[in-house]
Amino acid sequence: MMGFDYERHEIDLLTEEFRLALEPSEDRRLSMPALDLLDRDKCLGYIGRAGEVFEGQTIAANASLFAKRYSYLTIASSLYAMSAMDKGLDYSIENAHIESVWRGSAWLPRIRLEKWEANRPEAGKREAWRERIVASVFADNISRAWNAISAYVPVSKAVLWENAAIYVFWLYENRFLEGLDEERQAIVRSDLAYLVEAPPHLFGEKKNPLGRYYGPKVATVASEEPIRIRKTCCFYYLASDDPEDYCPTCPKINHQPSGVM
Repeated sequence: MMGFDYERHEIDLLTEEFRLALEPSEDRRLSMPALDLLDRDKCLGYIGRAGEVFEGQTIAANASLFAKRYSYLTIASSLYAMSAMDKGLDYSIENAHIESVWRGSAWLPRIRLEKWEANRPEAGKREAWRERIVASVFADNISRAWNAISAYVPVSKAVLWENAAIYVFWLYENRFLEGLDEERQAIVRSDLAYLVEAPPHLFGEKKNPLGRYYGPKVATVASEEPIRIRKTCCFYYLASDDPEDYCPTCPKINHQPSGVM
């Protein structure tokens, strides 16, 4: 694997914990080049097949639930490598493949990259390097996927972007901090602060689509822990047997505030 400039333990961590795949999956029905999302027929066909997993009542619900999976598999490994390892790979949609992986009955797809030429920031130039990594993940991949999906399916880009945003926040505020020393944790927190304020062109948008959803966590009577209430509904309840089975942060829940964190 030429150009894969990672230590063995780093590769293991990215593949075992953050949804990076090194080899194609045997399940080709739900595996495909991410670039196929930009083709109307291929995109709708794929969401249709994924909908058999989600069992959503509408194609919009299935598209939103797929976007959650796609957000996580794209964001987790790329941004962890950037923030925790100071290493980057090409996450543009042309270089990415969706690889279908099952854990029992749970569908947990991964991302596989065609080219594996790793890069690191030059001394004193991490900020410029970080811009390139962020653009690769968002402007060159996620934004293009969301533009296509929202054009082919009656689902708002706001829903798709908030699906991505909630994972960015959760990963940076929780998972990415685990096992790191204080110096590296400070870099992780600094990167999150940057992401919610970064120039919108790095996301392929006119406004920063993460900052829109980043706000204080609120203590409510509906949750034991302070939460960041969503602005949009992801339609999870449309894939549940219970018509009121909402996500804990869903705006459809009556979140009567009991204080602000």
